[in-house]
Amino acid sequence: MTARLADIAAQAGGSEATVSRVLNGKPGVAAGTRESVLAALDVLGYERPVRLRRRSAGLVGLITPELENPIFPALAQVIGQSLTRQGYTPVLATQTPGGSTEDELTEMLVDRGVSGIIFVSGLHADTTADMDRYEQLRAQGVPYVLVDGFSPKVQAPFISPDDRAAMRLAVTHLAALGHTRIGLAVGPKRFVPVLRKIEGFTAAMEDSLGLTPAEAEALVQHSLYTLEGGQAATTALIAAGCTAVVCASDMMALGAIRAARQGGLDVPKDISVVGFDDSPLIAFTDPPLTTIRKPVTAMGQAAVRALLEEIGGTPAPHSEFVFMPELVVRGSTASGPAPK
Repeated sequence: MTARLADIAAQAGGSEATVSRVLNGKPGVAAGTRESVLAALDVLGYERPVRLRRRSAGLVGLITPELENPIFPALAQVIGQSLTRQGYTPVLATQTPGGSTEDELTEMLVDRGVSGIIFVSGLHADTTADMDRYEQLRAQGVPYVLVDGFSPKVQAPFISPDDRAAMRLAVTHLAALGHTRIGLAVGPKRFVPVLRKIEGFTAAMEDSLGLTPAEAEALVQHSLYTLEGGQAATTALIAAGCTAVVCASDMMALGAIRAARQGGLDVPKDISVVGFDDSPLIAFTDPPLTTIRKPVTAMGQAAVRALLEEIGGTPAPHSEFVFMPELVVRGSTASGPAPK
Protein backbone atom coordinates (compact mmCIF):
# COMPACT_ATOMS: atom_id res chain seq x y z
CA MET A 1 0.00 0.00 0.00
CA THR A 2 2.84 2.38 0.91
CA ALA A 3 4.58 1.66 -2.37
CA ARG A 4 1.37 2.35 -4.22
CA LEU A 5 0.83 5.66 -2.41
CA ALA A 6 4.41 6.66 -3.25
CA ASP A 7 3.89 5.83 -6.93
CA ILE A 8 0.66 7.81 -7.11
CA ALA A 9 2.14 10.75 -5.22
CA ALA A 10 5.12 10.86 -7.58
CA GLN A 11 2.89 10.70 -10.65
CA ALA A 12 0.52 13.37 -9.30
CA GLY A 13 3.30 15.64 -8.04
CA GLY A 14 1.98 15.71 -4.46
CA SER A 15 2.48 14.09 -1.09
CA GLU A 16 1.47 10.63 0.08
CA ALA A 17 -0.69 12.28 2.75
CA THR A 18 -2.63 14.16 0.05
CA VAL A 19 -3.09 10.99 -1.99
CA SER A 20 -4.39 9.23 1.12
CA ARG A 21 -6.90 12.04 1.78
CA VAL A 22 -8.21 11.81 -1.80
CA LEU A 23 -8.49 8.01 -1.76
CA ASN A 24 -10.35 8.10 1.54
CA GLY A 25 -12.70 10.87 0.44
CA LYS A 26 -11.44 13.35 3.06
CA PRO A 27 -12.08 17.10 2.64
CA GLY A 28 -9.42 19.77 2.53
CA VAL A 29 -7.93 18.95 -0.88
CA ALA A 30 -8.07 21.48 -3.72
CA ALA A 31 -10.17 20.42 -6.71
CA GLY A 32 -7.18 20.61 -9.05
CA THR A 33 -5.05 18.46 -6.77
CA ARG A 34 -7.86 15.91 -6.40
CA GLU A 35 -8.14 15.66 -10.19
CA SER A 36 -4.36 15.19 -10.48
CA VAL A 37 -4.49 12.27 -8.05
CA LEU A 38 -7.41 10.66 -9.89
CA ALA A 39 -5.61 11.12 -13.22
CA ALA A 40 -2.48 9.50 -11.71
CA LEU A 41 -4.59 6.49 -10.68
CA ASP A 42 -5.79 6.12 -14.26
CA VAL A 43 -2.32 6.55 -15.78
CA LEU A 44 -0.78 3.95 -13.46
CA GLY A 45 -3.61 1.49 -14.10
CA TYR A 46 -5.04 1.47 -10.57
CA GLU A 47 -8.81 1.16 -10.22
CA ARG A 48 -10.47 4.15 -8.63
CA PRO A 49 -12.27 3.33 -5.36
CA VAL A 50 -15.99 2.81 -5.98
CA ARG A 51 -17.04 6.03 -4.23
CA LEU A 52 -14.60 8.01 -6.38
CA ARG A 53 -15.85 6.32 -9.54
CA ARG A 54 -19.36 7.33 -8.56
CA ARG A 55 -18.21 10.86 -7.87
CA SER A 56 -16.63 11.25 -11.29
CA ALA A 57 -19.98 12.30 -12.71
CA GLY A 58 -20.20 13.09 -16.37
CA LEU A 59 -20.25 9.66 -18.02
CA VAL A 60 -23.57 8.60 -19.57
CA GLY A 61 -24.00 5.17 -21.11
CA LEU A 62 -25.78 4.66 -24.42
CA ILE A 63 -26.65 1.06 -25.28
CA THR A 64 -27.74 0.47 -28.89
CA PRO A 65 -28.23 -2.51 -31.20
CA GLU A 66 -25.74 -3.10 -33.99
CA LEU A 67 -24.72 -0.04 -35.99
CA GLU A 68 -25.23 -1.58 -39.44
CA ASN A 69 -28.66 0.04 -39.59
CA PRO A 70 -27.77 3.73 -40.15
CA ILE A 71 -30.67 4.95 -38.00
CA PHE A 72 -28.82 3.86 -34.84
CA PRO A 73 -25.62 5.87 -35.52
CA ALA A 74 -27.85 8.83 -36.41
CA LEU A 75 -29.65 8.60 -33.09
CA ALA A 76 -26.38 8.02 -31.22
CA GLN A 77 -24.95 11.18 -32.81
CA VAL A 78 -27.91 13.31 -31.68
CA ILE A 79 -27.77 11.89 -28.14
CA GLY A 80 -23.99 12.25 -27.99
CA GLN A 81 -24.04 15.87 -29.13
CA SER A 82 -26.83 16.74 -26.69
CA LEU A 83 -24.93 15.15 -23.80
CA THR A 84 -21.68 16.88 -24.74
CA ARG A 85 -23.40 20.27 -24.81
CA GLN A 86 -24.56 19.62 -21.25
CA GLY A 87 -21.05 18.73 -20.09
CA TYR A 88 -21.48 14.96 -20.10
CA THR A 89 -19.37 12.37 -21.89
CA PRO A 90 -21.29 9.71 -23.83
CA VAL A 91 -20.06 6.11 -23.63
CA LEU A 92 -21.39 4.08 -26.57
CA ALA A 93 -21.93 0.38 -25.95
CA THR A 94 -23.09 -1.60 -28.98
CA GLN A 95 -24.70 -5.01 -29.07
CA THR A 96 -23.58 -7.29 -31.86
CA PRO A 97 -24.64 -10.84 -32.70
CA GLY A 98 -22.53 -13.18 -30.57
CA GLY A 99 -21.11 -10.26 -28.60
CA SER A 100 -21.95 -8.77 -25.22
CA THR A 101 -25.56 -8.88 -24.07
CA GLU A 102 -27.53 -5.88 -22.86
CA ASP A 103 -27.13 -7.06 -19.26
CA GLU A 104 -23.36 -7.43 -19.67
CA LEU A 105 -23.05 -3.97 -21.20
CA THR A 106 -25.20 -2.51 -18.43
CA GLU A 107 -23.00 -4.09 -15.77
CA MET A 108 -19.88 -2.77 -17.50
CA LEU A 109 -21.27 0.78 -17.57
CA VAL A 110 -22.43 0.64 -13.95
CA ASP A 111 -18.97 -0.58 -12.90
CA ARG A 112 -17.50 2.50 -14.56
CA GLY A 113 -19.72 4.76 -12.52
CA VAL A 114 -21.93 6.20 -15.24
CA SER A 115 -24.40 8.84 -14.10
CA GLY A 116 -27.18 7.26 -16.14
CA ILE A 117 -27.98 5.05 -19.14
CA ILE A 118 -30.07 5.48 -22.29
CA PHE A 119 -31.29 2.20 -23.79
CA VAL A 120 -32.22 2.20 -27.50
CA SER A 121 -34.39 -0.64 -28.89
CA GLY A 122 -33.39 -2.84 -25.98
CA LEU A 123 -35.06 -5.66 -24.09
CA HIS A 124 -37.69 -3.19 -22.89
CA ALA A 125 -39.16 -3.51 -26.39
CA ASP A 126 -39.37 -7.32 -26.17
CA THR A 127 -42.69 -8.49 -24.71
CA THR A 128 -41.12 -11.84 -23.76
CA ALA A 129 -38.20 -10.35 -21.77
CA ASP A 130 -38.01 -10.12 -17.98
CA MET A 131 -38.47 -6.47 -16.98
CA ASP A 132 -37.09 -7.02 -13.46
CA ARG A 133 -33.61 -6.15 -14.77
CA TYR A 134 -34.66 -2.50 -15.03
CA GLU A 135 -36.06 -2.38 -11.50
CA GLN A 136 -32.81 -3.90 -10.25
CA LEU A 137 -30.92 -1.16 -12.05
CA ARG A 138 -33.11 1.48 -10.40
CA ALA A 139 -32.46 -0.14 -7.02
CA GLN A 140 -28.73 0.43 -7.66
CA GLY A 141 -29.45 4.15 -7.99
CA VAL A 142 -28.74 4.38 -11.72
CA PRO A 143 -31.24 6.58 -13.63
CA TYR A 144 -32.20 5.49 -17.14
CA VAL A 145 -34.40 6.33 -20.14
CA LEU A 146 -35.81 3.83 -22.64
CA VAL A 147 -36.09 4.63 -26.37
CA ASP A 148 -38.19 2.65 -28.91
CA GLY A 149 -40.35 0.29 -26.91
CA PHE A 150 -42.67 0.34 -23.92
CA SER A 151 -43.58 -1.80 -20.92
CA PRO A 152 -46.15 -0.88 -18.26
CA LYS A 153 -44.06 -2.95 -15.83
CA VAL A 154 -41.18 -0.44 -15.90
CA GLN A 155 -41.36 2.92 -14.13
CA ALA A 156 -39.21 5.15 -16.33
CA PRO A 157 -39.45 7.76 -19.10
CA PHE A 158 -40.04 6.15 -22.51
CA ILE A 159 -39.35 7.88 -25.84
CA SER A 160 -41.10 6.47 -28.93
CA PRO A 161 -42.26 7.36 -32.43
CA ASP A 162 -45.97 6.92 -33.12
CA ASP A 163 -45.76 3.59 -34.96
CA ARG A 164 -49.52 3.37 -35.48
CA ALA A 165 -49.65 6.83 -37.05
CA ALA A 166 -46.67 5.92 -39.26
CA MET A 167 -48.59 3.02 -40.78
CA ARG A 168 -51.66 5.19 -41.32
CA LEU A 169 -49.51 7.68 -43.24
CA ALA A 170 -48.03 4.94 -45.43
CA VAL A 171 -51.28 3.09 -46.16
CA THR A 172 -53.24 6.30 -46.83
CA HIS A 173 -50.54 7.43 -49.29
CA LEU A 174 -50.55 4.12 -51.17
CA ALA A 175 -54.33 3.81 -51.20
CA ALA A 176 -54.57 7.34 -52.64
CA LEU A 177 -52.28 6.16 -55.47
CA GLY A 178 -54.78 3.40 -56.30
CA HIS A 179 -53.14 0.42 -54.60
CA THR A 180 -55.63 -2.05 -53.15
CA ARG A 181 -53.27 -4.90 -52.27
CA ILE A 182 -50.75 -3.48 -49.78
CA GLY A 183 -48.38 -5.67 -47.79
CA LEU A 184 -46.45 -5.01 -44.58
CA ALA A 185 -42.92 -6.33 -43.94
CA VAL A 186 -42.01 -6.17 -40.24
CA GLY A 187 -39.76 -7.74 -37.65
CA PRO A 188 -40.58 -10.48 -35.12
CA LYS A 189 -43.99 -10.21 -33.50
CA ARG A 190 -42.72 -10.16 -29.91
CA PHE A 191 -41.49 -6.56 -30.21
CA VAL A 192 -43.72 -3.68 -29.11
CA PRO A 193 -43.00 -1.44 -32.17
CA VAL A 194 -43.95 -4.36 -34.44
CA LEU A 195 -47.24 -4.97 -32.63
CA ARG A 196 -48.06 -1.26 -32.85
CA LYS A 197 -47.23 -1.12 -36.55
CA ILE A 198 -49.54 -4.07 -37.18
CA GLU A 199 -52.31 -2.33 -35.23
CA GLY A 200 -51.86 0.85 -37.25
CA PHE A 201 -51.64 -1.08 -40.51
CA THR A 202 -54.81 -3.14 -39.96
CA ALA A 203 -56.77 -0.06 -38.83
CA ALA A 204 -55.61 1.94 -41.87
CA MET A 205 -56.39 -0.92 -44.27
CA GLU A 206 -59.91 -1.08 -42.85
CA ASP A 207 -60.40 2.70 -43.06
CA SER A 208 -58.87 3.13 -46.52
CA LEU A 209 -59.76 -0.12 -48.28
CA GLY A 210 -62.49 -1.75 -46.19
CA LEU A 211 -60.45 -4.83 -45.27
CA THR A 212 -61.21 -6.72 -42.08
CA PRO A 213 -58.38 -7.07 -39.53
CA ALA A 214 -58.01 -10.73 -40.51
CA GLU A 215 -57.74 -9.85 -44.22
CA ALA A 216 -55.17 -7.16 -43.45
CA GLU A 217 -53.12 -9.42 -41.18
CA ALA A 218 -52.94 -11.97 -43.99
CA LEU A 219 -50.83 -9.36 -45.81
CA VAL A 220 -48.28 -9.06 -42.96
CA GLN A 221 -44.93 -10.85 -43.26
CA HIS A 222 -42.56 -11.17 -40.28
CA SER A 223 -38.85 -11.26 -40.95
CA LEU A 224 -35.57 -9.72 -39.76
CA TYR A 225 -34.77 -5.99 -39.68
CA THR A 226 -32.18 -6.43 -42.41
CA LEU A 227 -31.85 -6.10 -46.16
CA GLU A 228 -32.13 -9.88 -46.47
CA GLY A 229 -35.16 -9.89 -44.18
CA GLY A 230 -36.92 -7.29 -46.30
CA GLN A 231 -36.08 -9.24 -49.43
CA ALA A 232 -37.53 -12.48 -48.04
CA ALA A 233 -40.71 -10.82 -46.75
CA THR A 234 -41.30 -8.94 -49.99
CA THR A 235 -40.80 -12.04 -52.11
CA ALA A 236 -43.66 -13.63 -50.18
CA LEU A 237 -45.83 -10.51 -50.44
CA ILE A 238 -45.29 -10.29 -54.20
CA ALA A 239 -46.36 -13.93 -54.45
CA ALA A 240 -49.50 -12.94 -52.52
CA GLY A 241 -50.34 -10.37 -55.20
CA CYS A 242 -49.25 -7.17 -53.43
CA THR A 243 -48.59 -4.15 -55.63
CA ALA A 244 -47.17 -2.10 -52.75
CA VAL A 245 -45.10 -2.94 -49.67
CA VAL A 246 -44.65 -0.96 -46.46
CA CYS A 247 -41.43 -1.88 -44.62
CA ALA A 248 -40.59 -1.46 -40.94
CA SER A 249 -37.13 -0.05 -41.71
CA ASP A 250 -35.28 1.50 -44.61
CA MET A 251 -32.89 -1.47 -44.65
CA MET A 252 -35.85 -3.79 -45.18
CA ALA A 253 -37.11 -1.47 -47.92
CA LEU A 254 -33.80 -1.79 -49.79
CA GLY A 255 -34.29 -5.55 -49.58
CA ALA A 256 -37.82 -5.12 -50.92
CA ILE A 257 -36.49 -3.27 -53.96
CA ARG A 258 -33.95 -6.02 -54.55
CA ALA A 259 -36.70 -8.67 -54.33
CA ALA A 260 -38.82 -6.78 -56.86
CA ARG A 261 -35.95 -6.51 -59.32
CA GLN A 262 -35.01 -10.15 -58.95
CA GLY A 263 -38.62 -10.93 -59.80
CA GLY A 264 -38.41 -8.84 -62.97
CA LEU A 265 -40.50 -5.99 -61.52
CA ASP A 266 -39.81 -2.28 -61.81
CA VAL A 267 -39.97 0.02 -58.78
CA PRO A 268 -42.23 1.99 -58.76
CA LYS A 269 -43.95 1.14 -62.08
CA ASP A 270 -44.88 -2.42 -61.09
CA ILE A 271 -44.61 -2.24 -57.30
CA SER A 272 -44.32 0.62 -54.80
CA VAL A 273 -42.11 0.48 -51.71
CA VAL A 274 -42.28 2.59 -48.54
CA GLY A 275 -39.55 2.51 -45.88
CA PHE A 276 -39.41 3.62 -42.27
CA ASP A 277 -36.76 5.79 -40.53
CA ASP A 278 -35.50 8.14 -43.29
CA SER A 279 -31.96 7.03 -42.55
CA PRO A 280 -28.97 9.12 -43.69
CA LEU A 281 -28.30 8.80 -47.45
CA ILE A 282 -31.60 6.99 -48.08
CA ALA A 283 -32.73 9.86 -50.34
CA PHE A 284 -29.93 8.88 -52.75
CA THR A 285 -30.92 5.27 -53.38
CA ASP A 286 -32.18 4.09 -56.77
CA PRO A 287 -34.99 5.01 -56.83
CA PRO A 288 -34.92 7.56 -54.00
CA LEU A 289 -36.94 5.94 -51.21
CA THR A 290 -40.35 7.12 -50.11
CA THR A 291 -40.27 6.63 -46.36
CA ILE A 292 -41.72 7.54 -42.99
CA ARG A 293 -39.31 9.93 -41.29
CA LYS A 294 -38.60 9.01 -37.70
CA PRO A 295 -38.20 12.20 -35.60
CA VAL A 296 -34.65 11.26 -34.58
CA THR A 297 -33.48 14.71 -33.50
CA ALA A 298 -36.53 15.42 -31.34
CA MET A 299 -36.44 11.92 -29.82
CA GLY A 300 -32.72 12.01 -29.06
CA GLN A 301 -32.88 15.43 -27.44
CA ALA A 302 -35.94 14.44 -25.41
CA ALA A 303 -34.16 11.30 -24.17
CA VAL A 304 -31.23 13.39 -22.93
CA ARG A 305 -33.48 15.98 -21.27
CA ALA A 306 -35.44 13.25 -19.48
CA LEU A 307 -32.27 11.50 -18.30
CA LEU A 308 -30.65 14.69 -17.01
CA GLU A 309 -33.83 15.47 -15.08
CA GLU A 310 -33.63 11.98 -13.54
CA ILE A 311 -29.95 12.52 -12.69
CA GLY A 312 -30.71 15.94 -11.23
CA GLY A 313 -33.34 14.53 -8.87
CA THR A 314 -36.35 16.06 -10.62
CA PRO A 315 -37.62 12.98 -12.46
CA ALA A 316 -39.54 13.35 -15.69
CA PRO A 317 -42.98 11.70 -15.69
CA HIS A 318 -42.64 7.94 -15.77
CA SER A 319 -44.73 7.62 -18.90
CA GLU A 320 -44.27 7.49 -22.66
CA PHE A 321 -43.38 10.53 -24.75
CA VAL A 322 -44.66 9.83 -28.29
CA PHE A 323 -43.32 11.71 -31.32
CA MET A 324 -45.16 12.10 -34.61
CA PRO A 325 -43.42 10.81 -37.75
CA GLU A 326 -43.93 12.30 -41.22
CA LEU A 327 -44.30 10.93 -44.72
CA VAL A 328 -41.49 11.81 -47.14
CA VAL A 329 -42.54 11.11 -50.73
CA ARG A 330 -39.76 10.33 -53.18
CA GLY A 331 -39.39 8.05 -56.18
CA SER A 332 -40.21 4.55 -54.93
CA THR A 333 -44.00 4.99 -54.95
CA ALA A 334 -46.30 5.61 -57.91
CA SER A 335 -49.82 4.88 -59.10
CA GLY A 336 -51.00 1.31 -58.76
CA PRO A 337 -50.86 -0.88 -61.88
CA ALA A 338 -53.90 -0.66 -64.13
CA PRO A 339 -56.43 -3.50 -63.69
CA LYS A 340 -55.78 -6.30 -66.17
